[in-house]
Amino acid sequence: MDVVLHIGAHRTATTTFQAYLAANRAALGRMGIAVWGPKQTRDGLLTGVIPIESARPPQEQLDRARARVAINIARERRAGAKVLVISDENMIGAPRRCLRQGRLYPDIGQRLARFAHAFDGQVTRAHLTVRSHDAFWASVVSYSIARGNRVPDRAALEALAAAPRLWRDVVLDVACALPGVELSVMPYEIFGGLPERVLEHMTGLGAMPRAHARDWRNQGPGLGQLRRIVGERGGDPARLPEGADKWQPFDDAALRDMREAYADDLFWLRAGAEGLAQLTEETGPVKTGTTPRPDQRKRGQDDGIEDRRLA
Repeated sequence: MDVVLHIGAHRTATTTFQAYLAANRAALGRMGIAVWGPKQTRDGLLTGVIPIESARPPQEQLDRARARVAINIARERRAGAKVLVISDENMIGAPRRCLRQGRLYPDIGQRLARFAHAFDGQVTRAHLTVRSHDAFWASVVSYSIARGNRVPDRAALEALAAAPRLWRDVVLDVACALPGVELSVMPYEIFGGLPERVLEHMTGLGAMPRAHARDWRNQGPGLGQLRRIVGERGGDPARLPEGADKWQPFDDAALRDMREAYADDLFWLRAGAEGLAQLTEETGPVKTGTTPRPDQRKRGQDDGIEDRRLA
């Protein structure tokens, strides 16, 4: 039985994907696909992998989590599952921590190393979805405001735009934390609205159910909603622009730089990612060590790729 980890990232339609898995659980089970989503992973199954406040020391918490995971994986194997898909983006951290530190998943390596120990070498593949830096941070910022955080000032936004940590660094950390695990990277701009295609690539078992594949979940708030939320809690809605569309908090220069950084990330992935990962695009998997597409041999900006997907 293959064990597949879907680790996010946040704001890349992970909730839509998880809702699709849950809605099709019975059909997937008949195909030999078992699913653990947040309903399972956050109901005690993985408690202790990341230490919590407890009378038990961290190592004992981890050992107990490892035993629980082993028991449950064995149960899925005995039931005849061909593939176990485990989807929980919180394994790699929280967006609020990314915001506080102004960096993409600063402790993803340490976290995934603990999960690797908990799964005791049984993970076959891991899947990470990446998103253009400008759209990722805009969505994270908007979502954080909707959850009660303050509207960031210009200095904070400029710091995010200039953050030196890129998806390439995240991929390197994941590969180091999960040695021997096949790592696949998918662009949100291609797969964000196609959960069935994501699952096809994850499992390698052919066509997946189309039912509930277009049920959007957890979309980012628009400007009108954000202004209303800020006003209701006593803030100043005038700090946000007028309009009803999604908020783009970055100026043109920042957008250009962030999109160029993302284009560099994709260039590195297409060039083989130093043998550590494979990039999956519309044309299928690009194996490690292959050359970039002819139209992508030039490093730099790739505009307009975000417009096709939800926030």
